[in-house]
Amino acid sequence: MIRINLLPQKRRVERQETSQVWLAVVLALLLAEVAAFFVWHGQLAEELEGQRRQNQELEAQISQSKRAVLNHAEVKNKLAELRAREDAIQQLQNARTGPTAVLLELARVMTPGRGPSVSPERLNQVRRESPLSVYNDNWDPHRLWISKYVEKNRSVRLDGSARNGEDVSELARRLNLSDFFTDVRLLPGEKASDKATGLQLVNFQLEAKVQY
Repeated sequence: MIRINLLPQKRRVERQETSQVWLAVVLALLLAEVAAFFVWHGQLAEELEGQRRQNQELEAQISQSKRAVLNHAEVKNKLAELRAREDAIQQLQNARTGPTAVLLELARVMTPGRGPSVSPERLNQVRRESPLSVYNDNWDPHRLWISKYVEKNRSVRLDGSARNGEDVSELARRLNLSDFFTDVRLLPGEKASDKATGLQLVNFQLEAKVQY
């Protein structure tokens, strides 16, 4: 009888099967790594594309802001030019109408029964704080007359004569209250005699600023 030993062959078969299992596992792991690599690469590509889009949007916004800033400067310059023209026109208009308004105010101040242009609120305040600074309603403007009126750079110089110093003070009070005059200042006067009537008079000079 012949005996055949099959144990070594069985072990070889088992080794081959084990090797094949390990090879399959290694291949599976390798494929998993490759798949994970492609997934990771895809995510990176997507993130990169998203970042690229954000950069493009930011560049577009920066370009738009630059154009807006340039346009803003141009508009600002045009507005400044328009304001300068308006100011020049207003100054010409004031120079045209302002002196006339001041002369009308001076005529109003020296009209019997009238007084300076002043708001009732301010007049009441002056009456409360300094009663002596309020003009006299009963003053007769015929007691004073102006012989010279000069205006230059909104500064006025008045020369005239009055019956006495109180008449000159009344004129100064009225001009001080007027909305058209500021910084009213009486210069030293002198007494004189009218050649025609022989009346004793006071020659005066007055300076003030005008506003219109």
